[in-house]
Amino acid sequence: MVQTILRKYGIRGGYHDQHFLINKTILDSIVEVAHLTPEDTVLEIGAGIGNLTERLLPRAKKVIAIEFDRRLVDVLEDRFKEVGNLEIIHGDVLAIDLPVFDKVVANLPYSISSEITFKLFKQKFKLGILMYQYEFAKRMVSPCNSKDYSRLSVNTNYFADASIIMKVPASAFSPPPEVRSAVVELIPRPSPFKVDNADFFLRFVTAVFSQRRKKLKNAIINANYMLGVGNIKQIVGQLPVEFMGKRAENLEPRELADIANRILILAHKEAT
Repeated sequence: MVQTILRKYGIRGGYHDQHFLINKTILDSIVEVAHLTPEDTVLEIGAGIGNLTERLLPRAKKVIAIEFDRRLVDVLEDRFKEVGNLEIIHGDVLAIDLPVFDKVVANLPYSISSEITFKLFKQKFKLGILMYQYEFAKRMVSPCNSKDYSRLSVNTNYFADASIIMKVPASAFSPPPEVRSAVVELIPRPSPFKVDNADFFLRFVTAVFSQRRKKLKNAIINANYMLGVGNIKQIVGQLPVEFMGKRAENLEPRELADIANRILILAHKEAT
């Protein structure tokens, strides 16, 4: 079916990181776990030729499909020209302001998964059912002290409950990707730990994981160019020793948040 559609519209090669999901069982499963209602507005990022779109439309109040490739926008517009609850946006998801939506259900472009995910974290929505490269998905849900624990793990934990709900073989796509895939469920919720300044906390997490092989004391000092904290060496000297002797990968998200909060308090004291 994919090749038939592509030939019909004269599309040859270079689909902007698109691997079209064609396995009907997996497509149906993704829609089922989204628990769509007639009141839901659904955002689909990278709609491609519309295989997932086709299944979302009958269950949702509205589907907003974002597609970067003009040729694929033409496919969507022709394929769903009789449908009244579909809005197609031709554009770069990273460059546009996202519309208001209730749920996001998508097979994301893997090359910009991180950027899309962090952009989604800034939006208000009820549920995300998102396809990622399997290794990326593992990092999203990895616990402290595991080899895949990372900045992504901490930030995901800060914004949402995340879980891998199904693995997807390469054979489910056309063309098959050279990587494994997984579907992640994201349920946004308030942070389970106290963060005094969200922007500083997120920069702090980025900073210390950029020096992940360093003990936290040295990581904070070395990466202070990301934080811009004055008298950083004096401030680090006042932080709990039991934290400073560990690496970022050995600290829970709530512990990293506590350190970020302490740095801000100490920096304020130093400045007054």
